[in-house]
Amino acid sequence: MTTLTFAPAVRPARAGWFTQTGQVLRRWLIATLRQAWGPVMSLIQPVIWIVLFGAVFSSLGELPQFGSAGYIDYLVPGILMMTVLYSGAWAGTGFIDDITSGVMDQYLTSPLSRSAIITGQLAQQLIVNLAQSLVVLGIGWLAGARFPGGIGGMLVALGVATLLATIFCCASTAVALTTRSQIALISLSQLIVLPATFLSTTMMPAELLPAWVQDVARWNPMNWAVELGRGGLSGEYPAEGWWQAAGLAVLACLAFLWAVRSIRAYQRSV
Repeated sequence: MTTLTFAPAVRPARAGWFTQTGQVLRRWLIATLRQAWGPVMSLIQPVIWIVLFGAVFSSLGELPQFGSAGYIDYLVPGILMMTVLYSGAWAGTGFIDDITSGVMDQYLTSPLSRSAIITGQLAQQLIVNLAQSLVVLGIGWLAGARFPGGIGGMLVALGVATLLATIFCCASTAVALTTRSQIALISLSQLIVLPATFLSTTMMPAELLPAWVQDVARWNPMNWAVELGRGGLSGEYPAEGWWQAAGLAVLACLAFLWAVRSIRAYQRSV
């Protein structure tokens, strides 16, 4: 009598987390290259801010609150953070497009890790933001700004800009996955980014701001990033820099966790 034997079922190999993240990143980078006009057009605003504001308010640099540096030196770090803030606030629009086109459903029915989906898109956003930040620094230098902090200070400013971008990219993603509405995301973004910008020392030193604005700016993450970036480029770091950097790092981690929880909540709701 012949005995039949059955080979154990072989489960298909599953790509590791880093491979999954890399594939998601690759997909977003290809999309960025195909529509490069978006990141390029987003650089027009910082050029306007640096060139026009730097020229119109150049006389402010003579005030003692600006020290020996001119106004353009003071302005460039703020514009750097403004650029990543505005870009990060729009990061969630890509996920809304994926929801509308059905790509998100394909993601969620695949064995992709949910955190890899978030991380891959976040990495693409940070790469674009890094490129934009380098261009902003280049534009600032051409406009007359100088960076006494040297290469090390520039790396600090870019690192701080990356933390700020992480916070707002992840928060934008979480809002997009929760509301699933382009209009809601745009409205909330405008409601946040403008006050965050003007309730900080982006344009003016704290000494020239109203007392209540100074109080708000002290707890504004945008202000933390601006002061740290300005400290890196100038070589003179703020006394409160250590807790500002720690605060940005904590907020970046919390925003990332919020984005991951949001995509899982979205999956349960569909």
